Amino acid sequence: MYKDFFNQLKEEFKRELPGELAHKKMAPNFRRPFKTSSKRRNAGVLILLFPKKNQLYTVCIKRTEYEGAHSGQISFPGGKFELGDPTLEYTALRESKEEIGIDPEKVNILGQLTPLHIPVSNFYVLPSVGFYATIPKFKRDPIEVEKIIEIPLSDLLNPENCTLQKFHDGELAFTAPIYKPKELVIWGATAMIMSEFLEVVKKINLL
Repeated sequence: MYKDFFNQLKEEFKRELPGELAHKKMAPNFRRPFKTSSKRRNAGVLILLFPKKNQLYTVCIKRTEYEGAHSGQISFPGGKFELGDPTLEYTALRESKEEIGIDPEKVNILGQLTPLHIPVSNFYVLPSVGFYATIPKFKRDPIEVEKIIEIPLSDLLNPENCTLQKFHDGELAFTAPIYKPKELVIWGATAMIMSEFLEVVKKINLL
């Protein structure tokens, strides 16, 4: 049903990407500094598309609470590069299998978006985009994932679901653009990556 759309999307990933301009649209008005002496850590995340209820969905996760910069946040499945991973695409697939239980062999990779540096954790993240031909059978990793969240792509494309929100972190107060499909709060690096992905999608007639 979505064969033409996926073929067009694959071609768009071969062209010049929106990159930093799309990232800036959803960037908080304050981004934490990081120690320049610290070693950058590579990571891969997966934007997975799949058909459900006659439309395309993607999947995010709500991370469990832990002592770390991204505790409790909504993010894409994925994680840090490990020795033995041949590529960051492989990292994204391996981590996605661990976190949401998908079969990497059933993921058809369409391409990659622009890598994004996350100052607060010093991660350098490469997003890969892929699709499942059927509805995935998700299985949550209870240690890392509090909740698996399936989101219709149409909700993310709806401009009414993009707004600003104030955040507080200790004494720090700042404003950040957010996506709020179904009253979720998607912000920070995840929103910045999502912004570029949606800019690419908008170039294609989805219907």
